[in-house]
Amino acid sequence: MKKQLAIVLDFGSPYSHLIARRVREHGVYCEVVPSTKPTEYLIEKEPLGIILTGGTSSVLASGSPLCSAELFNAGIPILGIGYGAHLMAHLNGGVVSASAKSECGEVTLNIAKPTSPLFNGAQAVSTCWMSHTDEISTLPDGFSTTASTDACSCAAMENPDKKLFAVQFHPEATVTDCGSKVLANFLFDICGFAGDWKMADYVKNTIAELKAKIGDKKVICGLSGGVDSTVSAVMVHKAIGQNLTCVFIDHGLLRKDEGDMVEEMCLSTFKMNFIRINAQEQFLGKLAGVSDPEKKRTIIGEEFIRAFEVAGKKIGKVDFLVQGTIYPDVIESGVGDAALVKKHHNVGGLPDVIDFEEIIEPLRLLFKDEVRKAGLELGIDEALVWRQPFPGPGLAVRIIGDITKDKTFILQEADAIFREEIAKAGLDRSINQYFAVLTDIRTVGVTDDSRTYDYTVALRGVTTTDFMTADFARIPYDVLAQVSTRIINEVGHVNRVVYDITPKPPATIEWE
Repeated sequence: MKKQLAIVLDFGSPYSHLIARRVREHGVYCEVVPSTKPTEYLIEKEPLGIILTGGTSSVLASGSPLCSAELFNAGIPILGIGYGAHLMAHLNGGVVSASAKSECGEVTLNIAKPTSPLFNGAQAVSTCWMSHTDEISTLPDGFSTTASTDACSCAAMENPDKKLFAVQFHPEATVTDCGSKVLANFLFDICGFAGDWKMADYVKNTIAELKAKIGDKKVICGLSGGVDSTVSAVMVHKAIGQNLTCVFIDHGLLRKDEGDMVEEMCLSTFKMNFIRINAQEQFLGKLAGVSDPEKKRTIIGEEFIRAFEVAGKKIGKVDFLVQGTIYPDVIESGVGDAALVKKHHNVGGLPDVIDFEEIIEPLRLLFKDEVRKAGLELGIDEALVWRQPFPGPGLAVRIIGDITKDKTFILQEADAIFREEIAKAGLDRSINQYFAVLTDIRTVGVTDDSRTYDYTVALRGVTTTDFMTADFARIPYDVLAQVSTRIINEVGHVNRVVYDITPKPPATIEWE
């Protein structure tokens, strides 16, 4: 049976990922496609519904992204959001003009037409999230207004006969009270989706596709120890067994005991063909005396390639390379087409050091939260699946200044304590990312009535939906106090602990 598909047509919105995630949360499979794709391409994919995203442009400006007006006559249900709503009006003969009063933030939404299929079951008056400086001032023929705000006479419109619907507000935002209801009404009542897309089915089907694609050929996977590469490796292993070789390069900059956890999973739990290269001295030697974060990243990248090259020579020729690419990576690279395999010229330095034909990316259609669900379906331990996001260069970017073995040990211990206490407090699933940083600041302290001059550890915790923006997590004071006490008492050469309360922007989530 053909998979039911929703398309999110992206006009440059920073929230395209979030819209797609909201759709998938309703059990509907969707793909984000750039607005540059021709109408013929969209129709050939046979979507049951299309969502036009917002964007940073104005339909009044020259060179703004457009779609063909033919799309609105294809008989496919379409929901326009923000810029997508303006585009629907503009291309169907309506008028979009600059707003007399722009809206940004939470405003009161009034449903003018409760019989609208888009607002069925929604409250007559509720809160929504607005962000616009243009508005639909004249509706196209055949359309009627279905909602308004005090400053926006057309906050939503529809032409049910043509299955065209539009909203000025953002239904994907959690502060929009009726947002989930609007999306559900569009997906199920208007488009006719079954809402039966399940991760268990996705995993099963992907494993079958991998098995058919690879056959008895040889595959290699550069296992970083992160969630994405781990889930990718296990999925491919489930498909082809010992024809997969996983190479795990331990550069000594992982979190406490993380390397051993990955090895235990690969060897004991899944009986995988696994090679661990202990290259701590090699990496730390190259990093000695280097403080610049970009130089650290460059050195680690180069040494990773060199270490992988050694492993590649031992293994010999392979047919495929596994990568843990996930859907946000695909979207951000501007690739709208989703495919299981792509040619190897799209990958970085590895083609120069190992001989293979193609790249396999079994997770390239999944978002991060979906990758975790896939990992659980594959039988990976929760402790591994729910590990915190971790930068490629590891702790090197969480040690400010030069890197030494002693500094690495200090940070590993402090970070482990922080993560342990967050888990004990039951906050590990509500804080999206949390970690410790070893600053390059040394301050005066007092320990056992003696003066000390030791390091300051910074704690960072954020809440976010998309990692594009983030707020600092409101960790209870008693939890922070316990973390601080344990770090200072249990970790040597630390006499001060601080908590970072800066949102993103202006700060980034990581420190370097």
